[in-house]
Amino acid sequence: MSLLRVDNVDKSYGDEPVLNDVSFAMDRQQVEVIVGPSGSGKSTLLRCINRLTEIDSGEIYLDDEEIHSVDENELRRRVGMVFQDFNLFAHLTARGNITLGLREVLGLSTEEANAKADDYLDRVGLADQAKSYPAELSGGQQQRVGIARALAMDPELILFDEPTSALDPELIGEVLTVMEDLAEEGMTMLCVTHEMGFARSAADTITFLDDGEIIERGPPEQLFENPEHDRTRTFLGELTDLNR
Repeated sequence: MSLLRVDNVDKSYGDEPVLNDVSFAMDRQQVEVIVGPSGSGKSTLLRCINRLTEIDSGEIYLDDEEIHSVDENELRRRVGMVFQDFNLFAHLTARGNITLGLREVLGLSTEEANAKADDYLDRVGLADQAKSYPAELSGGQQQRVGIARALAMDPELILFDEPTSALDPELIGEVLTVMEDLAEEGMTMLCVTHEMGFARSAADTITFLDDGEIIERGPPEQLFENPEHDRTRTFLGELTDLNR
């Protein structure tokens, strides 16, 4: 049974179609990378999966449960999300950003939540930054707090929405290292990213999305070395050149 299944999903904003009949499935402990040009619907697809954006038609299943039948708080616990712009609360420390969901959603005591938050900060290499506020952290550190926050909820799936695109080049590596470690540990991850080195090394499957439609989907070696579509070859070639 697939952990995530997306069936014939459509989404428009007004008269502008964003997703058109999108269907795919992914299993537990799989890493899927979604690539595509700006405006192709990548971020919208992630937001539909955790119901930050509602679909117009189609179905999305998590472990064979249609997500609209799942309580929203329960869905957000089971499907973590790491945002492009970090999405941390400026008035909370790194520890506080993680404990908020642990206390409010999971019902942990302050002591339990603090202990769990510190464990996950240590896991992403930030054990010494628990009392730091977002403004005191680099972009890479803020993003690692965001990853720790998602992990602390013990999700079945984590969505990554261009997690390195807001970072200076020298900070990208520290975030990708955490993501690569998670992939090796068997975390199920659906990632929108332009980091082709990560896609080649960590992804089980790459999906090329263009104009809201899946153009091609397959293992990295297929899409990079022998794509079926010229559009895929051109796009991935351009991205690979930019990443060099």
